[in-house]
Amino acid sequence: MKDVNRKLLLWSIVVALGGFLFGFDVAVISGAEQDVKRIWHLSDVFHGIAIGVALYGTIAGALLGGIPATRFGRKKTLLWIGILYLVSAIGSAIAPGVYIFMVFRVLGGLAIGASSVVAPMYITEIAPAKNRGKLVATFQFNIVFGILMAYLSNYLLQGVGGENSWRLMLGVVAIPALIYTILVFFVPESPRWLIVRRGDYDTARKTLEVSDPLGVDEAIEALHRTINEDNQKESLSVFFSKRFSVPVFLAILIAFFNQLSGINAIIYFAPRVFELAGIDKHGAFLQSVGVGLVNLVFTMAGLYMIDRWGRKKLLLIGSIGYIISLTSVAAAFYFNCLGGMIVPSLLFLFIASHAIGQGAVIWVFISEIFPNSVRAYGQSLGASTHWILAAIITTIFPILAVKIGPAPIFAFFAIMMVLQLLWVIFFMPETKGKSLEQLEAKLIKAKPHEI
Repeated sequence: MKDVNRKLLLWSIVVALGGFLFGFDVAVISGAEQDVKRIWHLSDVFHGIAIGVALYGTIAGALLGGIPATRFGRKKTLLWIGILYLVSAIGSAIAPGVYIFMVFRVLGGLAIGASSVVAPMYITEIAPAKNRGKLVATFQFNIVFGILMAYLSNYLLQGVGGENSWRLMLGVVAIPALIYTILVFFVPESPRWLIVRRGDYDTARKTLEVSDPLGVDEAIEALHRTINEDNQKESLSVFFSKRFSVPVFLAILIAFFNQLSGINAIIYFAPRVFELAGIDKHGAFLQSVGVGLVNLVFTMAGLYMIDRWGRKKLLLIGSIGYIISLTSVAAAFYFNCLGGMIVPSLLFLFIASHAIGQGAVIWVFISEIFPNSVRAYGQSLGASTHWILAAIITTIFPILAVKIGPAPIFAFFAIMMVLQLLWVIFFMPETKGKSLEQLEAKLIKAKPHEI
């Protein structure tokens, strides 16, 4: 990122640390979920609910996160997100029973859902068009870095503290949560929010002169031209009107396909999947670290290529990799070809395909396609669609894994990725290199294939 100035990079990284907490919190439960079931004697159904309940919190966080971000600002909302992560980590670690545990996991879910709305939106609003993809993708990079650190932390904490090792696994999230909360104090408010909501052109200009010195005048002029019209159209009823139908459907579909790949089922239950493939518990935890490492490496590749190759090409590559890996995993389980590294290798291919495709693209794409005045609504729509499906899939995955086995589950995911490939080829627009104001002018008037 040699062409990105230091302050802009620092602000983006600080805000993207919300993604690190997102990834850490999502994946850390994989090391605790079996102990939670055993210690509190949970049935398969209640176990799925107890582990998946955080995702229902993410739905609320995604649906509601845009409200404080619009009313009070992106910065204040990010600060409260950090506090929620901190409280959730401490509370989950010391919970005396499953119901208290679930309450604190819901709080963590609220933070995850809200951060998936506000953090990409903030970075999008401070970044120049030429670097926007990779700067917003630092959020996804931090998600997968958090996932890797969670898997590594779980592996290292196995057996530490005896039966309470799972409490340490969950409680360690409090450390990065505290650091993130402190650092948020040092980032400026979004300049586009300042103009659209407060009419504060002077403060916004100061921030844009740092983050986008070559495009500051153009950005302010474009915002000034559209602000009166857009400010009259901020209600939800207008947001779901025909005017915004193209970005609304694009956000829903990319989020829909993201979760129908099965990515959250793999992240949440990675050790379980490896055990189903015949790997012992210790080896399953170690393979999970491998999942996190592959995710990180290929996310870095996606971050490097997203502003060079574009969003659409990366999603094409990822879709093909999804189809190959998921079909092969389904076949391996169906024909009982589970020896050695067959299933782990295929799952590594699946993770690589996700990291370079959907993982790198989804939060960038959703944050780009909505006009400034309704971006919070749009980000909430895309994120809540993502998390509703994630909650459903994560809740039913352990039940279906027992009832019907993994082969039909992975075959279903593969079919969904064939549909994603068709959508990418025929309907997904490219957003690379266009300013937010240019995208706004085109996406609310044109059909996707005309962009």
